[in-house]
Amino acid sequence: MKMLWAPWRMRYILSDKVHGCIFCELPKQDRDRENLILYRSSHNFVIMNRYPYNNGHIMVVPYTHAPTLDDLNDETLLDFMKVTQLAVKSIRKAFMPEGFNIGINIGKIAGAGMEEHIHLHMVPRWAGDTSFMTVFDEVRVIPEHILSTYDKLLAVFHS
Repeated sequence: MKMLWAPWRMRYILSDKVHGCIFCELPKQDRDRENLILYRSSHNFVIMNRYPYNNGHIMVVPYTHAPTLDDLNDETLLDFMKVTQLAVKSIRKAFMPEGFNIGINIGKIAGAGMEEHIHLHMVPRWAGDTSFMTVFDEVRVIPEHILSTYDKLLAVFHS
């Protein structure tokens, strides 16, 4: 039997679920820490991935509900990239990664889990950050509690 300790999951399991698009609904709430929203600009926001590939895995999301980059206006697109730039600087400052995976999945066939609302994934990477757990058991080990990561990133996004 495989068991992983993830105590923060119980709060999520018991919480009220968001109906509709989470990227539209979560920013409307005044619960940024609970919703893991790190930063807000005029056209986009940064939110941590609740099921991260690595600690520090964040997403840049436009407030505009749109499935592709073509559906965003020029102001939103420019801000999207400026916020992405800020996110890279902030994650570097907080965690000193050796590299990043940054990508946008457009369309279900490309792997978009929320295909109706475009967003950018940013995953900090370190040499050796994948271990035998991933290879043998399809398990990821995240070395830090998600709210500890949130607190570190929040401090640098707003410094």
